[in-house]
Amino acid sequence: MTLSADRIEEEAQEQTRLSDYGEGDYREGLERLVASMNEESDLTDIGEAIQHSRFVGLLASRLGVEDAYREHPEIAAQEVQGPVFVIGLPRTGTTALSQLVAADPQFRSLRMWESGSPVPPPESATEHTDPRIAATEAGLAMMNEAFPLMQTMYHSETTTATECQDLMGMSFRTVHFDGSARIPSYMSWVEDCDMVDTYRYHQRVLQLLQWHCPPRLWHLKTPVHMFALDALVEVYPDAKFLWSHRDPASVMGSVCSLIHYIRSWSSDRDDAMDLGPDLLERWWEAVRRAMDFRERMGTDRFADIAFSDLQTDPVGAIEVGYARLGLDFPDSSRSAVSDWATGHESGSRGQHTYSLGDFNLTADQVRERFAPYLEAFHDAI
Repeated sequence: MTLSADRIEEEAQEQTRLSDYGEGDYREGLERLVASMNEESDLTDIGEAIQHSRFVGLLASRLGVEDAYREHPEIAAQEVQGPVFVIGLPRTGTTALSQLVAADPQFRSLRMWESGSPVPPPESATEHTDPRIAATEAGLAMMNEAFPLMQTMYHSETTTATECQDLMGMSFRTVHFDGSARIPSYMSWVEDCDMVDTYRYHQRVLQLLQWHCPPRLWHLKTPVHMFALDALVEVYPDAKFLWSHRDPASVMGSVCSLIHYIRSWSSDRDDAMDLGPDLLERWWEAVRRAMDFRERMGTDRFADIAFSDLQTDPVGAIEVGYARLGLDFPDSSRSAVSDWATGHESGSRGQHTYSLGDFNLTADQVRERFAPYLEAFHDAI
């Protein structure tokens, strides 16, 4: 089997019995992604099946979203407040920071179970008993059984905050796809394509999710937002950012190890020696763009969070970050964040081991590439 954009569309429409994908261009990204995977990823048969199923699921979600809007056009009047975005290099504590914020009841977060299946829109009365929770839990258990090292590399819980990659994936314009397969031609395009429509659709899904399930002050997270902050704030003019920081030489080996492992699910190709230098340049470019955006837009939107503070005093780190952004931190929020931190101590899921040398990198090489970042944020690293 070879991946086919037409076949992916047809299967999504067969599954949903729907055909309206709404406004905004998703097809160019889908075609470029499929071509790149077919020509450059060396997918196994299992890998093709994994990617085909993933892409069908994203289109099926988009079809469902549009059907919900067709039946209830009033959803478009929903006001998405904020959001507060967690950004930073991968493996700098962005997941822990995100889940600490998600524990705060004043925020609405994107949960794993609704990210992968946003329709029908969640209801407050059933948000903790929705059958999609059990279905997602079963899928997560199957993944962890098939790929057991994942649990030591990346913490996932069905009912807690997840990255908003599926929301961007519905437009097929997101750097996330590189995590599952080697796709250099797609990456050359997506890193510089117009992302405004992608964020408009991102917002459209948030409006649907909050419609019957507030609150409406959102918190969201993914490192790849750093590639397109100008497009993000065009859609979300009130956006603010919690930026987590850690020595890049301490994280790049972990980033490479995680992506190398996930890519192995879909391909027998071992690209470890190319992966390190490739990801070094990619994530330096993301940080460079974010630093440039921050310099142009001013620092008022940003609060810097040190990885070490997240480990030693997570509640205090949240309090300082909130104060910097002008956010309230009432006793109810403090208590909820503290409870989450107490129940999720670092290192409780096993040890993730890796080496920069395994990916053709050295600590000096990484620090030299990130020298402007290290200088600018030395107090938080």
